[in-house]
Amino acid sequence: MQLVEKFNSERMKKFIFILIIMGCGHVAVSQTADNLIGKWKLVKWIKNGEEMNINSFFKTEEVFQVFLDNNEFQSVVGEKKYSGKWKLVNGNTRLKIKTDGFSYNFRIDHFDDKRRIITSEELGTYEYEKVE
Repeated sequence: MQLVEKFNSERMKKFIFILIIMGCGHVAVSQTADNLIGKWKLVKWIKNGEEMNINSFFKTEEVFQVFLDNNEFQSVVGEKKYSGKWKLVNGNTRLKIKTDGFSYNFRIDHFDDKRRIITSEELGTYEYEKVE
């Protein structure tokens, strides 16, 4: 009898663990699009294993991605603004951005309310901090 109770107890623990994991994953995925809305500042860029100088390349430290409702997007580099569209795909593991006739596909490496890291094989790895 104790063996049956122990077996059922272990099964129940595993079942509860699986429910918790599934619940956490669902919350993270469902909040991702909402958490993306806002203004994000580029704070680090790595290309081909080398950290790039943002100011030297863009001629400004003011480099932002702005995600708006209705999948509207703005890329802001100093005084210049470029408009486009964004969408999350593949279970919110990839970010697609279309702007000014170009399409970019990023893998989402890290994403929380304050920091986001995305990678494109062609462009490198970008780290952003949320400012608004």
